[in-house]
Amino acid sequence: MGEQPIFSTRAHVFQIDPNTKKNWVPTSKHAVTVSYFYDSTRNVYRIISLDGSKAIINSTITPNMTFTKTSQKFGQWADSRANTVYGLGFSSEHHLSKFAEKFQEFKEAARIAKEKSHEKMELTSTPSQESAGGDIQSPLTPESINGTDDERAMPEVTQNSEPRAEPTQNALPFTHSSTISKHWEAELATLKGNNAKLTAALLESTANVKQWKQQLAAYQEEAERLHKRVTELECVSSQANAVHTHKTELNQTIQELEATLKKKEEEIEGLKQEIENARELQAQRDSLTQKLQRKQYEKLLHLMKEELEKTKGSRNSKQRPGRTAV
Repeated sequence: MGEQPIFSTRAHVFQIDPNTKKNWVPTSKHAVTVSYFYDSTRNVYRIISLDGSKAIINSTITPNMTFTKTSQKFGQWADSRANTVYGLGFSSEHHLSKFAEKFQEFKEAARIAKEKSHEKMELTSTPSQESAGGDIQSPLTPESINGTDDERAMPEVTQNSEPRAEPTQNALPFTHSSTISKHWEAELATLKGNNAKLTAALLESTANVKQWKQQLAAYQEEAERLHKRVTELECVSSQANAVHTHKTELNQTIQELEATLKKKEEEIEGLKQEIENARELQAQRDSLTQKLQRKQYEKLLHLMKEELEKTKGSRNSKQRPGRTAV
């Protein structure tokens, strides 16, 4: 049956700014349909959304993904394959919760499907390893089964010359390389999660600053109104004592408002400092990400060089008996 939609909702779609990695960039001008799709032939779950004929979301759900609710109507998840963070704004908290439940459900289904696929590949590889001369070989790992074309062709090349243990030995460096790669991918995924939390904190801090500014403006207007009221009472009232008492009360209220204004200004300064600290953490995260990527590339290059040297040594050892015979 191929790929079919299994759940749909409507939301405003955003992506993290690829340049700053801080701000959200809207990818749809209005609420669009966001759907979960299931491919029964490959056991794959995807989140797809179209704006007209343009695909603004095409994200394959993997077991290590996490959907995070950052507010009552907004949620986000990071897609390392697409190298971005998706954000969805819903019309209600109910729609957000329903989408999050489906995300967790299909994420768990993807994990189970992946484990079953690995078990099936391991069972499939066992008979072929026991067929040559009755020798039982160690089962190949999933990484070596799904290796390059050269790796898959290697058993046929060595079948008539050496025991079948050689493909497994040649596959070990690639298995080790895959383990290192998964380790660094997990580190990068953690950093991306921290990046998403920092982004949410920055957005929340910015919203708080705007709210405090609005409150400050309202307090200033109230103070000006009270000052005008005091002036009017002094001009109109003939009862000096009553006016004086009222004036004292108003002045006290003004002082309290001014103290409140000062306190709010101090809170705004604190929020600005928090934003600055968050930006410094973002810069540190970017630097650490680059270092991790460089280390990963260096280790992979070193492993590839070792594999190349082993391959050359194996070819030379096979060619020497032939020369002696001639």
